[in-house]
Amino acid sequence: MNKRAMKRINLSELMDLKIDFAFKQLFGGEKNKEITIVFLNAILKRNGRDTIKEVMFNNVEIGGEHENDKQSRLDILVTTQDQHQINIEIQFTNQFDMIKRSIYYWARLFGDQNQKGMAYHRLNPTIVVNILNFDLIAETDAYHTTFHLYEDKEKFRIDDVLELHFIEIPKLLEHWKKEKLNPWSDVLARWLLLLGIVDQRKQHIYEDIYKELEAIAVNDKHLQDAFTSWNELSLDSNGRLAYEVRLKQVLDQEAAINEAKWREEVAEERGLEKGIEKGIEKGIEKGIEKGIEKGIEQTACKMLMRNMDVETVVEITGLPIERVQELNEGLGF
Repeated sequence: MNKRAMKRINLSELMDLKIDFAFKQLFGGEKNKEITIVFLNAILKRNGRDTIKEVMFNNVEIGGEHENDKQSRLDILVTTQDQHQINIEIQFTNQFDMIKRSIYYWARLFGDQNQKGMAYHRLNPTIVVNILNFDLIAETDAYHTTFHLYEDKEKFRIDDVLELHFIEIPKLLEHWKKEKLNPWSDVLARWLLLLGIVDQRKQHIYEDIYKELEAIAVNDKHLQDAFTSWNELSLDSNGRLAYEVRLKQVLDQEAAINEAKWREEVAEERGLEKGIEKGIEKGIEKGIEKGIEKGIEQTACKMLMRNMDVETVVEITGLPIERVQELNEGLGF
């Protein structure tokens, strides 16, 4: 392995590959196409005849999600040798409804294949891979979940046209800490751990992961190439400037989102406190009203027991005549 390329950069200078700029530089171009292919085969568990052998990098713009948003930029979009489309999205902050956004991207890409007069059987599978720097799916602690179209009861797959992947980096790192991962035998684990080495959110470097992958890279040419490209990218002054600008933007966005959430929680808490306070006041008022009403009814009963007629009791107490009649009937008169 090229040890010199590995050692000429301090780990603290390495870019966080979960920042979309850095991720796209490493995986999104012709220069590192072989790395991208290996990475995709690991995520999609492709082997044998199903192995992805070639990809073509496509235009990363699709129609906007909203009326005023004319274009949405995809992170990486490739077409394989068998004409399958694969969109890879890297998301640092949980600022969108990722599940619906992923389905939307899939729908747009799948639908955009259709040309006038085209037969439906010619529509090819479309795959969306979401790599997330946050937890998303609460129903499982698995860091990689995959979704297709299945029949509800018997669970058979109706078609392969839809495939959604969600990879949650925090869950991956939890598996690493609990020694549930073996990157020596699990190719996907080693590539995903590569993305987790630098954590700009926590200002932390997982040196143990770096050293483990460095050792594996001695016999893994593609991982060697990834390390070398990562180092070169991190040392490039122009690339570094673009990365720092994007990093600041992402962290500022995350801070703004967290601030908005905090303000919302405080507002809700204050609203709840006021609601409780108001509820107590209302309860007291209601109780007083109920007590007064009960007292008036008791007075009406005493008057009726002294043989006062219903109309007089109504006039004196102000109770509805129907209620006074009910009270009178209850007394057995």
